[in-house]
Amino acid sequence: MNWLEIRVHTSSEAVEAVSSLLLEMGAGGTAIDDPEVLTRTWANPFGEVVELDRRDYPEEGAVVKGYFPGSASQRVLMERIRGRLAKLPEYGLDPGPAAVSCRIVAEESWESAWKRYYKPVRVTDRLTVSPVWESLEPKQGETVIWLDPGMAFGTGTHATTKMCLRLLEQCLRPGDQVIDVGCGSGILSIAAAKLGAGSVLAVDLDEVAVQKARENVSLNGVEDRVSVRNGDLLTGVSAGSDLILANLLAPIVIRLARDAHRVLHPGGRLIASGIVADQIQRVQEALTHAGLQTVETIGEGDWVALVAKR
Repeated sequence: MNWLEIRVHTSSEAVEAVSSLLLEMGAGGTAIDDPEVLTRTWANPFGEVVELDRRDYPEEGAVVKGYFPGSASQRVLMERIRGRLAKLPEYGLDPGPAAVSCRIVAEESWESAWKRYYKPVRVTDRLTVSPVWESLEPKQGETVIWLDPGMAFGTGTHATTKMCLRLLEQCLRPGDQVIDVGCGSGILSIAAAKLGAGSVLAVDLDEVAVQKARENVSLNGVEDRVSVRNGDLLTGVSAGSDLILANLLAPIVIRLARDAHRVLHPGGRLIASGIVADQIQRVQEALTHAGLQTVETIGEGDWVALVAKR
């Protein structure tokens, strides 16, 4: 079977948003060519380090590739994608060059080649994220989150996710009731359960994400504490929570603020990430207006994460 490879040259900060919009439009999977990997120090004990060709990567920003059935209309797809890219500034994201191109590729060219670049990553002294196909023997005191992310979801190595994991490790108390809003692959929910949460509710609007999160929850053996369901943010959630995890975009965190205050127990905390640095003030103002006080912020690159307390 042949596939249409739609390539979008965008800014580094818009990579996750572009990947998401390609998936929403029907891509069977996405892959990212980010020149950051050319200078990354790879942890060789976890497997073969693949030699990368500089010519495959843009000088600036990144290229997000989406794979669509070969029967899809190239012209229609490219027009729709350009239209969606033009709206990214409304969410505080710079789309960068926003150049869209297309080519036909054979299935074996992309279906599993991406796995070569996904290796275990130690996020904190305690937490390591690893693909399930890697052989990794946990060290004493090390907690491994095993993921089979599939082509549709991130691997947990993006700055926004890593900051969430660090703050989660810092804030979680044994027995806490946790809600993971926009759970994606389920990485944050699994981490919360393995770090001692009493219960975790994982919610995502995307049915495919819900299914993938359930698979990863089962893979990590935490089904007894993690429940995954379809839902739009905190709409319809009435149960109280000690900790809410929200690795989203700034406008969505702003939209979530009032419901987060409603759902959190007094003294409960919201960990929010996916916030571009120049949007942090707007997010903090919205949280304050909703009755949540920012008690900590951390940053990595262009991204900021925060902890807010009810």
